[in-house]
Amino acid sequence: MYTPHKTLPYRVEMYRQLKRKRTLFAYLFVMALPIIVSLAVKFGTTGNSTGPTRFGAGTADLIGLATKGAANFTATMFYFATPFLLIAVVALFNGDTVASEASWSTLRYLLAAPVPRVRLLMQKLKVSLTLSAFGIILLAVTSFSVGALAFGTAPLQTPLGVTMVNSVAIQRLAIVAGYLAITLLVVAAIAFYFSVTTDVPLGAVGGAIGIMILSNILDAITGLGSLRNWLPSHFSFSWFDALSSQIDWSQMIRGASYAVILAAILTAIAFMRFAKKDVTS
Repeated sequence: MYTPHKTLPYRVEMYRQLKRKRTLFAYLFVMALPIIVSLAVKFGTTGNSTGPTRFGAGTADLIGLATKGAANFTATMFYFATPFLLIAVVALFNGDTVASEASWSTLRYLLAAPVPRVRLLMQKLKVSLTLSAFGIILLAVTSFSVGALAFGTAPLQTPLGVTMVNSVAIQRLAIVAGYLAITLLVVAAIAFYFSVTTDVPLGAVGGAIGIMILSNILDAITGLGSLRNWLPSHFSFSWFDALSSQIDWSQMIRGASYAVILAAILTAIAFMRFAKKDVTS
């Protein structure tokens, strides 16, 4: 008997996406960042040089404290990955999800299975968000593991002058990862919207990345004043507050709330747009 809610099971769609080379390459890029940085520091000539911006120089900033231990190294990798790498990974998983089916001319066959349109988008979105979340977790686990091997497991030393034992540091890093996952929902929603409006996966992915790059540029223009608070990337680095002795949740709550609301609006628009779309591919 045909049951719409059982079409395109989550496990089937997840298996399809995990088999794709783009999934493997995306995760390899995420793992490559901490590995390449640690090798560059260990075998490079500037790892212990003095200067305000030298990696591992010991200065009182996140980059200068990066080689103090695994926790510091992980925090620095989050800092490096926030403005582009994680954006690119999330945009890839969510922008490619529907547009790729259209580009392969398989989207109409899925709908003819028949898979209800809402069900199709919901399953696609759940899988793409799962893959995105795993990418963030993979960055954290790889960074901590590589940092432990390369620089030891000393307590976390923050630019705010706070020292945390590893048990507390891991909890704080988990908060950072969770906050990033929430704020990146905006990127996921933008990419997903483009994915249901175009048959070109690269266009959907590139469109989301381009918007976030533009947002970062505008956010650096202080002359915009309070208008910057409405930019999707404005609260991206509010996770720094999780590294203080007493966490100030105010900015993270603002950033997370804004991200969830904006992502919900964009996702709803994407569903409505796809419901009326004439699928010919």
